[in-house]
Amino acid sequence: MSGMTITEKILARHCGKEKIVPGELINAKIDIIMCHDITTTPAIDMLEKAGIDRVFDPSKIVVIPDHFVPNKDIQSAEMVNRIRKWAKKHGINNFYDIGRHGVCHAILPEQGHIVPGMTIIAGDSHTCTHGALGAFATGVGSTDIAAALAAGELWFKVPETIKFQVDGKLASGVYSKDIILAIIRDTGVDGALYKAMEFTGSTISDLSVEARMTITNMAIEAGGKSGIIEPDKKTEEYVKARTDKEYSVVRSDKDAGYLDIKKYDASKFEPIVAFPNLPSNGKNINEIKEDIRIDQAYLGSCTNGRIEDLRIAALIMKGNKVKKGTRMIVVPATTDIWKQANKEGLLDIFMEAEATVSTPTCGACLGGHMGILAKGERCISSTNRNFVGRMGHPESEVYLASPATVAASAIEGKIADPRGYLK
Repeated sequence: MSGMTITEKILARHCGKEKIVPGELINAKIDIIMCHDITTTPAIDMLEKAGIDRVFDPSKIVVIPDHFVPNKDIQSAEMVNRIRKWAKKHGINNFYDIGRHGVCHAILPEQGHIVPGMTIIAGDSHTCTHGALGAFATGVGSTDIAAALAAGELWFKVPETIKFQVDGKLASGVYSKDIILAIIRDTGVDGALYKAMEFTGSTISDLSVEARMTITNMAIEAGGKSGIIEPDKKTEEYVKARTDKEYSVVRSDKDAGYLDIKKYDASKFEPIVAFPNLPSNGKNINEIKEDIRIDQAYLGSCTNGRIEDLRIAALIMKGNKVKKGTRMIVVPATTDIWKQANKEGLLDIFMEAEATVSTPTCGACLGGHMGILAKGERCISSTNRNFVGRMGHPESEVYLASPATVAASAIEGKIADPRGYLK
């Protein structure tokens, strides 16, 4: 009998089976349901329409309004207010309101809600972020959120797994964002459709847990059902510093079956920029011969708004100014990250460079508020998605890059190579 992948093992444990195979339909128990402001209200509507006035386990539900927070208009204020009242009614204490708020996929691991071996769902496509801690995490629709809130379990088709093995040492100025942009360029936006993307190799092991989250976060941009990285010592240190929850480390068997194994030499990676309008449209910085003027540089999001990302950008911004005619918006992903960045003087560096620093929010990333692009404007962004109209006007353009490349581009007012600032 062949072995199982980490994803198959986690799902097998949660459906009470010793062995499952790709393509099999299962009902798996859910350990964490994360609810944010946009997709939760339709789920509440469905429950109320069905006459279900309860949730399966309030302690396993985490509510994090973040997309339109701080509320941008009456409609968003009413939406969050309804969710706030719903959470209070059902005794859901894990509610992250203004003052201890942040981007949901940064809050969940930071506050100790995620441990290895878990199953996590949310009504958000970038839920795959949490696979960086060795958990099965995936985004679902509001209907599935409603079902799971009531029943505590959800059906899945067991995904096939593609292994992405990355070995070697990254050059200076090359980061985890460049790794995942290179993989998505190679795979395509649907090349891993409904597949578990398992990331492994010496390069992945060398990355911090925060950097690993950037990689799993963008699994969905290749069509992945989930992204996952086996837990190691770094993972356990990260988790134990945040929670005393019990957990069981799960790893892939040596004889596990994979749909495909893709291997990469990390030493060959360069800073990459994904051109409009697909995350797979990546170009190495040295391939970009023309000057591409930038109106806005955006540093933040569930992909690259963590303290490590801010430190990288601040290293480049220190002593420099944002180019006249270009604006830079910096958004720490959570309240705790904002406080830490302030303590370290990073916010001062950004402000002295004439960038602006926002309170945590998803706002500009999804074209919601606090950084919307006008017609014809270009933004270089540390976010995860650059579809048509993603950050504003349908005729605006979004270029995806690492925090380092975003910072260098802000200084030069055009897409720029960060390596010149790191010598």
